[in-house]
Amino acid sequence: MVQAKTWILTKHFDGFPKDSDFELKVEELPAPKDGEVLLEAVFLSVDPYMRPFSRVRMNEGDVMIGSQVAKVIQSNNPAFPVGSHVVGRCGWRSHTVCDGMGLVPIMPEWPKDVSLSLALGAIGMPGLTALYGIEEVLGLQKGETLLVNAAAGAVGSVVGQIAKIKGCKVVGSAGTDAKVAFLKELGFDEAFNYKTVGSMEEALKKASPGGYDCFFENVGGLSSSVALQQMKNFGRIAVCGAISTYNDSTPQTGPFPHLTMIFKQLKMEGFMQSRWEHKNPESLKRLMGWLKEGKLQCREHITKGFEKMPAAFMGILRGENVGKAIVVV
Repeated sequence: MVQAKTWILTKHFDGFPKDSDFELKVEELPAPKDGEVLLEAVFLSVDPYMRPFSRVRMNEGDVMIGSQVAKVIQSNNPAFPVGSHVVGRCGWRSHTVCDGMGLVPIMPEWPKDVSLSLALGAIGMPGLTALYGIEEVLGLQKGETLLVNAAAGAVGSVVGQIAKIKGCKVVGSAGTDAKVAFLKELGFDEAFNYKTVGSMEEALKKASPGGYDCFFENVGGLSSSVALQQMKNFGRIAVCGAISTYNDSTPQTGPFPHLTMIFKQLKMEGFMQSRWEHKNPESLKRLMGWLKEGKLQCREHITKGFEKMPAAFMGILRGENVGKAIVVV
Protein backbone atom coordinates (compact mmCIF):
# COMPACT_ATOMS: atom_id res chain seq x y z
CA MET A 1 0.00 0.00 0.00
CA VAL A 2 1.19 3.51 -0.87
CA GLN A 3 0.14 6.65 0.94
CA ALA A 4 -0.80 9.53 -1.34
CA LYS A 5 -0.91 13.16 -0.27
CA THR A 6 -3.69 15.14 -1.90
CA TRP A 7 -4.82 18.75 -1.82
CA ILE A 8 -8.61 19.03 -1.61
CA LEU A 9 -10.74 22.02 -2.58
CA THR A 10 -12.79 22.34 0.59
CA LYS A 11 -14.75 25.39 -0.54
CA HIS A 12 -15.23 27.10 -3.90
CA PHE A 13 -13.21 30.29 -4.04
CA ASP A 14 -15.00 33.49 -3.12
CA GLY A 15 -12.79 36.29 -4.36
CA PHE A 16 -9.07 35.65 -3.96
CA PRO A 17 -8.27 32.07 -2.80
CA LYS A 18 -7.47 31.55 0.89
CA ASP A 19 -5.50 28.89 2.78
CA SER A 20 -8.77 27.72 4.32
CA ASP A 21 -10.11 26.83 0.85
CA PHE A 22 -7.64 23.90 0.76
CA GLU A 23 -7.04 20.84 2.90
CA LEU A 24 -4.10 18.43 2.78
CA LYS A 25 -5.24 14.82 3.11
CA VAL A 26 -3.53 11.43 3.08
CA GLU A 27 -5.13 8.36 1.53
CA GLU A 28 -4.11 4.75 1.05
CA LEU A 29 -3.84 3.66 -2.57
CA PRO A 30 -4.48 0.09 -3.69
CA ALA A 31 -1.91 -1.83 -5.70
CA PRO A 32 -2.33 -1.29 -9.45
CA LYS A 33 -4.52 -3.89 -11.17
CA ASP A 34 -4.05 -5.31 -14.65
CA GLY A 35 -3.64 -2.42 -17.09
CA GLU A 36 -2.97 0.08 -14.31
CA VAL A 37 0.11 1.99 -13.19
CA LEU A 38 1.24 3.70 -10.01
CA LEU A 39 2.64 7.17 -10.57
CA GLU A 40 4.80 9.32 -8.32
CA ALA A 41 4.71 13.08 -8.93
CA VAL A 42 8.05 14.72 -9.73
CA PHE A 43 6.96 18.18 -10.92
CA LEU A 44 3.52 19.74 -10.54
CA SER A 45 2.10 22.69 -12.42
CA VAL A 46 0.18 25.65 -11.06
CA ASP A 47 -1.62 27.71 -13.70
CA PRO A 48 -4.07 30.62 -13.78
CA TYR A 49 -6.72 28.53 -15.57
CA MET A 50 -7.22 26.54 -12.35
CA ARG A 51 -9.02 29.51 -10.79
CA PRO A 52 -11.97 29.76 -13.25
CA PHE A 53 -11.97 26.05 -14.16
CA SER A 54 -12.32 25.03 -10.51
CA ARG A 55 -15.74 26.68 -10.44
CA VAL A 56 -17.11 24.90 -13.51
CA ARG A 57 -15.30 21.56 -13.40
CA MET A 58 -14.99 20.76 -9.71
CA ASN A 59 -17.15 20.08 -6.70
CA GLU A 60 -16.19 20.96 -3.17
CA GLY A 61 -14.27 18.01 -1.74
CA ASP A 62 -12.57 17.15 -5.06
CA VAL A 63 -8.80 16.93 -5.49
CA MET A 64 -7.58 20.18 -7.06
CA ILE A 65 -7.19 19.98 -10.83
CA GLY A 66 -3.83 20.22 -12.54
CA SER A 67 -1.11 18.51 -14.52
CA GLN A 68 2.13 16.92 -13.40
CA VAL A 69 5.20 15.13 -14.65
CA ALA A 70 5.21 11.78 -12.90
CA LYS A 71 7.45 8.72 -12.75
CA VAL A 72 5.99 5.24 -13.21
CA ILE A 73 7.01 3.31 -10.08
CA GLN A 74 4.76 0.25 -10.54
CA SER A 75 3.22 -0.95 -13.77
CA ASN A 76 0.83 -3.58 -15.04
CA ASN A 77 0.55 -1.76 -18.35
CA PRO A 78 3.20 -2.46 -21.01
CA ALA A 79 2.69 0.98 -22.56
CA PHE A 80 4.13 2.58 -19.41
CA PRO A 81 7.20 0.70 -18.14
CA VAL A 82 8.60 1.25 -14.66
CA GLY A 83 11.03 4.16 -14.62
CA SER A 84 9.43 5.99 -17.53
CA HIS A 85 7.98 9.49 -17.18
CA VAL A 86 4.60 10.81 -18.28
CA VAL A 87 2.56 13.99 -18.26
CA GLY A 88 -0.86 13.43 -16.71
CA ARG A 89 -3.83 15.44 -15.51
CA CYS A 90 -3.67 13.79 -12.10
CA GLY A 91 -4.43 16.89 -10.04
CA TRP A 92 -2.66 17.91 -6.85
CA ARG A 93 -1.62 14.40 -5.84
CA SER A 94 1.74 12.98 -4.79
CA HIS A 95 0.81 9.49 -6.06
CA THR A 96 -1.85 8.24 -8.46
CA VAL A 97 -3.14 4.84 -9.56
CA CYS A 98 -4.69 5.00 -13.04
CA ASP A 99 -5.38 2.92 -16.12
CA GLY A 100 -3.13 4.99 -18.40
CA MET A 101 -5.94 6.85 -20.13
CA GLY A 102 -4.90 10.45 -20.77
CA LEU A 103 -1.25 9.88 -19.87
CA VAL A 104 1.23 11.27 -22.41
CA PRO A 105 4.71 9.71 -22.39
CA ILE A 106 7.61 12.15 -22.42
CA MET A 107 8.91 12.25 -26.00
CA PRO A 108 11.60 9.59 -26.45
CA GLU A 109 14.09 12.09 -27.90
CA TRP A 110 13.90 14.39 -24.85
CA PRO A 111 17.48 15.65 -24.27
CA LYS A 112 19.07 14.46 -21.04
CA ASP A 113 20.31 17.97 -20.24
CA VAL A 114 16.80 19.49 -20.40
CA SER A 115 14.68 19.36 -17.24
CA LEU A 116 11.49 17.32 -17.55
CA SER A 117 9.72 20.21 -15.81
CA LEU A 118 9.64 21.96 -19.18
CA ALA A 119 7.02 19.40 -20.24
CA LEU A 120 4.69 21.49 -18.07
CA GLY A 121 5.92 24.77 -19.58
CA ALA A 122 7.46 25.81 -22.87
CA ILE A 123 7.57 22.20 -24.15
CA GLY A 124 4.08 21.50 -22.85
CA MET A 125 0.64 23.05 -22.51
CA PRO A 126 1.75 26.71 -22.18
CA GLY A 127 4.10 26.39 -25.16
CA LEU A 128 1.39 24.73 -27.23
CA THR A 129 -1.05 27.47 -26.21
CA ALA A 130 1.40 30.11 -27.43
CA LEU A 131 2.08 28.28 -30.70
CA TYR A 132 -1.55 27.57 -31.59
CA GLY A 133 -2.66 31.07 -30.61
CA ILE A 134 -0.07 32.55 -32.96
CA GLU A 135 -0.46 30.14 -35.88
CA GLU A 136 -4.00 28.80 -35.77
CA VAL A 137 -5.90 31.79 -34.33
CA LEU A 138 -3.91 34.89 -35.28
CA GLY A 139 -2.21 33.63 -38.41
CA LEU A 140 0.70 35.93 -37.53
CA GLN A 141 2.77 36.91 -40.58
CA LYS A 142 6.35 38.09 -40.97
CA GLY A 143 6.67 41.85 -40.55
CA GLU A 144 3.51 42.27 -38.45
CA THR A 145 3.39 43.87 -35.00
CA LEU A 146 2.15 41.80 -32.07
CA LEU A 147 1.08 42.97 -28.62
CA VAL A 148 1.08 40.46 -25.75
CA ASN A 149 0.09 41.21 -22.15
CA ALA A 150 1.10 39.21 -19.07
CA ALA A 151 4.14 38.84 -21.29
CA ALA A 152 6.53 37.51 -18.63
CA GLY A 153 4.28 34.58 -17.74
CA ALA A 154 4.40 30.97 -18.86
CA VAL A 155 2.42 31.61 -22.07
CA GLY A 156 3.24 35.22 -22.83
CA SER A 157 7.02 34.76 -22.69
CA VAL A 158 6.79 31.97 -25.28
CA VAL A 159 4.37 33.97 -27.43
CA GLY A 160 6.84 36.81 -27.78
CA GLN A 161 9.75 34.52 -28.62
CA ILE A 162 7.82 32.60 -31.28
CA ALA A 163 6.72 35.90 -32.82
CA LYS A 164 10.36 36.99 -33.03
CA ILE A 165 11.27 33.66 -34.65
CA LYS A 166 8.62 34.48 -37.26
CA GLY A 167 10.15 37.88 -37.97
CA CYS A 168 7.66 40.12 -36.20
CA LYS A 169 7.86 43.20 -34.01
CA VAL A 170 6.82 42.31 -30.47
CA VAL A 171 5.56 44.61 -27.73
CA GLY A 172 4.97 43.19 -24.25
CA SER A 173 3.46 44.53 -21.04
CA ALA A 174 4.19 43.17 -17.57
CA GLY A 175 3.70 44.17 -13.94
CA THR A 176 7.22 44.77 -12.58
CA ASP A 177 10.43 46.37 -13.80
CA ALA A 178 12.20 43.02 -13.30
CA LYS A 179 9.71 41.36 -15.65
CA VAL A 180 10.22 44.13 -18.21
CA ALA A 181 13.98 43.50 -18.05
CA PHE A 182 13.31 39.79 -18.59
CA LEU A 183 11.27 40.58 -21.72
CA LYS A 184 14.18 42.62 -23.06
CA GLU A 185 16.46 39.63 -22.46
CA LEU A 186 14.08 37.51 -24.53
CA GLY A 187 14.35 39.90 -27.47
CA PHE A 188 11.07 41.83 -27.20
CA ASP A 189 11.35 45.01 -29.24
CA GLU A 190 9.45 47.07 -26.69
CA ALA A 191 8.27 46.34 -23.15
CA PHE A 192 6.71 48.42 -20.39
CA ASN A 193 5.45 48.13 -16.83
CA TYR A 194 1.70 48.72 -17.06
CA LYS A 195 1.54 49.52 -13.32
CA THR A 196 3.93 52.48 -13.51
CA VAL A 197 3.26 54.08 -16.91
CA GLY A 198 1.30 57.29 -16.63
CA SER A 199 -1.08 56.29 -19.41
CA MET A 200 -1.63 52.84 -20.87
CA GLU A 201 -2.81 54.47 -24.09
CA GLU A 202 0.31 56.59 -24.43
CA ALA A 203 2.58 53.62 -23.60
CA LEU A 204 0.98 51.56 -26.36
CA LYS A 205 1.22 54.43 -28.86
CA LYS A 206 4.87 55.05 -28.00
CA ALA A 207 5.75 51.36 -28.36
CA SER A 208 4.10 51.11 -31.78
CA PRO A 209 2.89 54.43 -33.24
CA GLY A 210 1.38 52.65 -36.23
CA GLY A 211 -0.78 50.37 -34.10
CA TYR A 212 -0.96 46.58 -33.78
CA ASP A 213 -1.83 43.88 -36.29
CA CYS A 214 -2.32 41.22 -33.63
CA PHE A 215 -2.99 41.06 -29.90
CA PHE A 216 -2.43 37.98 -27.75
CA GLU A 217 -4.77 38.57 -24.83
CA ASN A 218 -4.08 37.04 -21.41
CA VAL A 219 -5.44 39.67 -19.02
CA GLY A 220 -8.91 41.02 -19.86
CA GLY A 221 -10.49 43.96 -18.05
CA LEU A 222 -10.01 47.66 -18.64
CA SER A 223 -6.46 47.47 -20.02
CA SER A 224 -7.65 45.26 -22.85
CA SER A 225 -10.30 47.78 -23.84
CA VAL A 226 -7.53 50.37 -24.08
CA ALA A 227 -5.45 48.00 -26.20
CA LEU A 228 -8.28 47.41 -28.66
CA GLN A 229 -8.28 51.13 -29.44
CA GLN A 230 -4.70 50.74 -30.71
CA MET A 231 -5.43 47.90 -33.11
CA LYS A 232 -5.02 48.46 -36.85
CA ASN A 233 -8.00 48.01 -39.13
CA PHE A 234 -8.73 44.30 -39.62
CA GLY A 235 -6.61 43.47 -36.57
CA ARG A 236 -6.83 40.02 -34.97
CA ILE A 237 -7.13 39.22 -31.27
CA ALA A 238 -6.53 35.78 -29.73
CA VAL A 239 -8.21 35.56 -26.33
CA CYS A 240 -6.27 33.10 -24.18
CA GLY A 241 -6.97 34.34 -20.66
CA ALA A 242 -8.51 37.05 -18.49
CA ILE A 243 -6.52 36.83 -15.27
CA SER A 244 -7.44 40.35 -14.14
CA THR A 245 -11.04 39.18 -13.67
CA TYR A 246 -10.60 35.70 -12.16
CA ASN A 247 -10.83 36.76 -8.52
CA ASP A 248 -13.61 39.32 -8.87
CA SER A 249 -16.57 38.73 -6.59
CA THR A 250 -18.53 41.30 -8.62
CA PRO A 251 -18.11 41.22 -12.41
CA GLN A 252 -16.32 44.20 -13.95
CA THR A 253 -18.38 46.42 -16.23
CA GLY A 254 -17.46 48.39 -19.34
CA PRO A 255 -16.23 50.12 -21.33
CA PHE A 256 -17.60 47.85 -24.02
CA PRO A 257 -15.58 47.25 -27.20
CA HIS A 258 -18.32 46.70 -29.75
CA LEU A 259 -18.11 50.01 -31.63
CA THR A 260 -14.31 49.81 -31.75
CA MET A 261 -14.57 46.30 -33.17
CA ILE A 262 -17.09 47.43 -35.76
CA PHE A 263 -15.23 50.56 -36.88
CA LYS A 264 -11.87 48.78 -37.06
CA GLN A 265 -13.44 45.52 -38.33
CA LEU A 266 -11.54 43.49 -35.75
CA LYS A 267 -11.60 39.72 -35.40
CA MET A 268 -11.55 38.32 -31.84
CA GLU A 269 -11.46 34.60 -31.07
CA GLY A 270 -11.28 32.74 -27.79
CA PHE A 271 -9.43 29.43 -27.78
CA MET A 272 -7.96 26.57 -25.80
CA GLN A 273 -4.97 24.59 -27.02
CA SER A 274 -6.83 21.28 -26.73
CA ARG A 275 -8.62 22.09 -30.02
CA TRP A 276 -5.45 21.15 -31.90
CA GLU A 277 -4.42 18.20 -29.71
CA HIS A 278 -3.95 16.07 -32.83
CA LYS A 279 -0.98 18.31 -33.74
CA ASN A 280 0.76 18.06 -30.38
CA PRO A 281 3.47 15.48 -31.21
CA GLU A 282 4.76 17.50 -34.17
CA SER A 283 4.30 20.81 -32.34
CA LEU A 284 6.24 19.66 -29.28
CA LYS A 285 9.11 18.60 -31.55
CA ARG A 286 9.15 22.08 -33.10
CA LEU A 287 9.22 23.75 -29.69
CA MET A 288 12.02 21.45 -28.57
CA GLY A 289 13.90 22.20 -31.78
CA TRP A 290 13.75 25.94 -31.09
CA LEU A 291 14.95 25.31 -27.54
CA LYS A 292 17.93 23.26 -28.72
CA GLU A 293 18.78 25.92 -31.33
CA GLY A 294 18.83 28.61 -28.64
CA LYS A 295 15.84 30.45 -30.14
CA LEU A 296 13.58 29.68 -27.18
CA GLN A 297 14.58 30.53 -23.62
CA CYS A 298 12.72 29.07 -20.67
CA ARG A 299 12.63 30.55 -17.19
CA GLU A 300 10.93 28.77 -14.32
CA HIS A 301 9.64 30.00 -10.97
CA ILE A 302 10.38 27.05 -8.68
CA THR A 303 8.65 26.25 -5.39
CA LYS A 304 9.97 23.26 -3.44
CA GLY A 305 7.61 21.01 -1.51
CA PHE A 306 4.22 19.45 -2.21
CA GLU A 307 2.93 21.10 0.96
CA LYS A 308 3.37 24.51 -0.72
CA MET A 309 0.96 23.87 -3.62
CA PRO A 310 -1.67 26.39 -2.43
CA ALA A 311 0.96 29.06 -1.76
CA ALA A 312 2.45 28.57 -5.22
CA PHE A 313 -1.00 28.75 -6.80
CA MET A 314 -1.92 31.94 -4.97
CA GLY A 315 1.48 33.36 -5.89
CA ILE A 316 0.82 33.15 -9.63
CA LEU A 317 -2.54 34.88 -9.15
CA ARG A 318 -0.61 37.72 -7.48
CA GLY A 319 1.85 37.83 -10.38
CA GLU A 320 4.83 36.67 -8.33
CA ASN A 321 6.20 34.35 -11.02
CA VAL A 322 8.51 35.13 -13.90
CA GLY A 323 8.07 32.39 -16.51
CA LYS A 324 6.44 29.06 -15.68
CA ALA A 325 5.51 28.30 -12.07
CA ILE A 326 6.52 24.78 -11.05
CA VAL A 327 6.32 22.90 -7.76
CA VAL A 328 9.08 20.35 -7.19
CA VAL A 329 8.12 17.44 -4.95
